[in-house]
Amino acid sequence: MGRRTLIAGNWKMNKATGEADALARELKAALADCNQADFAVAPTFLTISEVSARLKHTGIQVGGQDLHTHSSGAFTGAVSGEMLRAAGCSFVLCGHSERRSVFGDTDETVNAKVHAAFRSGLQPYLCIGETLEQRESGQVQSVIERQLTIGLAGLATDQVASLVIAYEPVWAIGTGRTATPETAQEVHAFIRGWLQDNFPGFVATQIRILYGGSVKPGNAKELLAQPDIDGALVGGASLKAESFKGIAQAV
Repeated sequence: MGRRTLIAGNWKMNKATGEADALARELKAALADCNQADFAVAPTFLTISEVSARLKHTGIQVGGQDLHTHSSGAFTGAVSGEMLRAAGCSFVLCGHSERRSVFGDTDETVNAKVHAAFRSGLQPYLCIGETLEQRESGQVQSVIERQLTIGLAGLATDQVASLVIAYEPVWAIGTGRTATPETAQEVHAFIRGWLQDNFPGFVATQIRILYGGSVKPGNAKELLAQPDIDGALVGGASLKAESFKGIAQAV
């Protein structure tokens, strides 16, 4: 049985209370007949509960955009995996490029967050990807290898097989620039090959690797047709039910 396509929406710092519920309602209606893929959304922390309640029994998973490495404590402004679970989350993004570049998350921090996600019963989405400078200087594979090696350190084999990897070239996030299907496939194939070399064979066969970076209805079909691209982590296009459904229909 092949890997089932996964389309996940990262709402980032958008959609306040009420707006988030309205979008969730629209998604519930728009995706009701879309059975060809799995769907997930990551709203803001403040709207997780209302979105989770709205999407209950729809099959659309709800997740967090980040988590703290501790379950509780004196960490002002932070949210733990246990809190996300209690609010209705089943997954959490770990190491999104904006967490790395804007908030200073290191590969080691991301690894600690992946472990924290598993401890709290959440599925981690490990986000990796190179900057434009790194791509232009020929460092793509070395950057990806480092992020995988450190990000997955200390995990059991079955844990690695059960998580999601999202490849997001930083230069294509929110810029309107998208990696060509061939460029994206090349990196996805490298990731799967690295997994094949470092874990038992079933891990590389089973794990889903998403592409993220200005995915839209217009480019989704070509991207999702690539053999090692198992879905998409969608930013701006996930903020409208119509465009998110357009990506789903490209599967």
